[in-house]
Amino acid sequence: MLELYHHNTSVCAVKVRLVLAEKDIDWTGHYIDIIAGEQFTPEFARLNPKCEVPVLVADGRPIRESTLINEYLEDAHPETPLRPDDPYERARMRLWCKVPDDGVHFACADLTFAAHHRHRVLEMSGDEMEEFLNNTKDPGLRERKRAAVLEGFASPFVAAAVQLYEKALDDMNDQLARTPWLAGDDYTLADVSLTPYVNRVAMLGFGDDWPETRPHLADWFDRVQARANYQPAVRDWLPDELVAALGRNGTSCLDGYEAAKAA
Repeated sequence: MLELYHHNTSVCAVKVRLVLAEKDIDWTGHYIDIIAGEQFTPEFARLNPKCEVPVLVADGRPIRESTLINEYLEDAHPETPLRPDDPYERARMRLWCKVPDDGVHFACADLTFAAHHRHRVLEMSGDEMEEFLNNTKDPGLRERKRAAVLEGFASPFVAAAVQLYEKALDDMNDQLARTPWLAGDDYTLADVSLTPYVNRVAMLGFGDDWPETRPHLADWFDRVQARANYQPAVRDWLPDELVAALGRNGTSCLDGYEAAKAA
């Protein structure tokens, strides 16, 4: 039996849910509210000392890190393969799977906090906010969160995140001008790995110009959203309060994003 400890909009959790849905694998979910800090409880820390979602528990054994979880699922459930047969294309797939770990993941966190999470954190009392931020043990990441919460898009970390994100999106568009999917002719773990990060900036309202500025990326994203795994892995977990918050804060966020992009 597979158990997934996850959060609804966690980009890393989305990566795993996409594979589970693509392969039609049954799983039991345990929802962890990462904004409320449930990932820092002793019970969850025993599953993952880094206090991060997702964690997949297979026959009582925890597997951490979304990229490794998806590799495990591919090995354990090779039906509906998500790795190319050709060794070169498989290596290219793994290069795309590294893109989040090479900076896009932290950039995504910066943008998400600046555009959405900060509004929930700012509703906390001063002591509650400090407790929330101090639960992040990595001092560098803690200060990035603090800056995004207090300064929004004026944070220098957020400005750098926008620039990094723009480069990654351009690289994807260039590759998709040559091949229908990121690693070649077939949908693979490369496409799975980048889908949540493209989806996040689209949800935040930063992708409306893609049909004109990045047409190959826009076409890819349309096809990704049309796949059968997208609804159960992404849309079914989209909370109403997030949609409402984006509608409330969308204009100021877009202005901030555009300013950072032009810097």
